[in-house]
Order: sequence, then structure tokens, then C-alpha cells
Amino acid sequence: MPSPSKDYFEFFGLQRRLVVDAEVLQRRFYELSRQWHPDRFGRRPVEEQNEALEATSVLNDGYRTLRDPMKRAMYVLAQEGFPIGEQRSKNVPPELLEEVFELNMMLEEIRSGDESQRHELESAGKHFLEMRAEIDGHLEGLFQRYDAAAPESESAKQALQEIRNALNKRRYIENLVRDVDRALNAELKPEQREL
Repeated sequence: MPSPSKDYFEFFGLQRRLVVDAEVLQRRFYELSRQWHPDRFGRRPVEEQNEALEATSVLNDGYRTLRDPMKRAMYVLAQEGFPIGEQRSKNVPPELLEEVFELNMMLEEIRSGDESQRHELESAGKHFLEMRAEIDGHLEGLFQRYDAAAPESESAKQALQEIRNALNKRRYIENLVRDVDRALNAELKPEQREL
């Protein structure tokens, strides 16, 4: 049995694409799980047992990555030389500067016990969720554009650059959503929290 590839797409026998058929991916996961299950290698030489353990690790990591559209996009970006860096507060998308400033003021007031900002904070949270959904829709179109382009073409590279920019903005907005959720849930008494 040949050593498994560490490239997730190769390992799963799939084309490198940003739009993946979830049913095909799941079917391949189950097939490969049966093929590489460590129990099947219990009586084999230690080298083959270790290979099965490594294959199982690649299989599980690959499945978690490829089934999630955002993780899959980040994986392809990294493979193609367009990694996404750490999100830092200085990387605020310019169009969000004013909203982030207002959000930080609301968060500070909520944390200091001023409940008058709760409604505005809830509205801001909904607004950020809508922004994230809008970016997700834009990303779907970019994914299709990348998949339609010839590999290594200028069109593919341009699509990857736009995907990276959109993912960076999405990650920033995701952090804002998280901050709003934490602030709103931290202020609720234990009996008010949903179980």
C-alpha cells in the first residue's frame, strides 16, 4: 500500500477546488477510514502500523478542513502562497473604523454596568451577522470564479487575492460577533442564560 499523501485533496482523490460536493467528500472519508483504520494493521509490521496512524491523522485533519468552506479556502490559499496572517486590531477594514469605534464604546459601557446600551449592542450584533452573511455570499461567487479559472492563471491568482481579502474581513467581523456575544452573555444572570 503506497504512503498516503499529506495534500488533503490528493489524499481524498479530489480535484483542488473551492467548491466541493459534501456527499462525495463524506463518502471518500468513510472509504478511506475503512482502508486506513489502525485496527486493520494490528498484525502488520510496525512501519505499516505507523503509516496507518499517520494516514488516519491526515484523514481526520483533511476532512475537518475540506468540509468547512472557510477552512478549505484558507487551506487552498496557504497551498497557493496566499496565507492569511494573524488578525490584529490595527488591521481594521477602513470601512468598519467608525462602527468598531462605536462598538468599543458600547462594550465598555456594558462592561461598566450601563445596561442602556444593551439594545444598541444587540442591534450591532445583528448588523455584524448580516455583514458576515453578505461576505459569505460574495465568497461563494469568488470560489466559483477560482474553480472556473485555469490553474496558475492570472485569473486564478486574482481570485485568490480577492478571497484572501474577503476572508480577512470575515475573520475581523467574526471577532466582532464574538465580542458582542461575550458581552451580552456575560451580563446575563445564570438563570437568564439559555441552556
